[in-house]
Order: sequence, then structure tokens, then C-alpha cells
Amino acid sequence: QVQLVESGGGLVQAGGSLRLSCAASGRTLSNYHMGWFRQAPGKEREFVAHISWSGSTYYANSVKGRFTISRDNAKNTVYLQMNSLFPEDTAVYFCVAERDLSGLPPQASEGYAYWGQGTQVTVSS
Repeated sequence: QVQLVESGGGLVQAGGSLRLSCAASGRTLSNYHMGWFRQAPGKEREFVAHISWSGSTYYANSVKGRFTISRDNAKNTVYLQMNSLFPEDTAVYFCVAERDLSGLPPQASEGYAYWGQGTQVTVSS
């Protein structure tokens, strides 16, 4: 089994930055797809960013150019650097992992078997 634990969320003013971390245990995730989703109050869960085992990345249009996903395989950890935050970025952010997406696109939530508990990010205006 894979356990994912997010950290780094908090309250920040608009225009500010936060870095989220996702520490994995139970398996070495160097050959896993990793990603981030988020869910704002009253809204559907949405894709944020993905990083493949080879390091290629993919972002939602709403965060492209502002967020950066990265991974440190030696630490079994994935990061999400979030810059130029907007109030609409307020959400619970979830880390996800999956070894084989089985042909599903990286933005499909159903492709990921492992989810963290989430960390709250609040951006004040």
C-alpha cells in the first residue's frame, strides 16, 4: 500500500507563494505517476498538475505559468510550488499517485488509486 501525506498548506495573501509537499511511504514511487488535484467549497474536484516517472509535466490551464510540480525520488516526495496565488486558488489540495494510468489522461482523477488526506490552502484578497 501507498500512503501519501501532504503538508505546506496555510493562509497566504493574494500574490503570495506556498510550497506543498507530499511525502510517500509504503512503496518507492520513482516509477509512479504523481499529481495534485484540488477541491474548493461547493465545487467539483479538479486537476492541477501531473509529473510522470520520467519527469515530464502537465498542468491545468488555470495554473500554468504560476505552479510548478517537481519530484525528489531520493526522498519519495513530490512538491507543488505555487506562485502568484489568487483567491480562486483557495481549496483543499490532494496529492495522488498511480503506477499505471492504463491509458487514461493524467488529468483524469479516476486514474489514480492513491490519494492523500489533503491540505488546506486559503488565499485572502
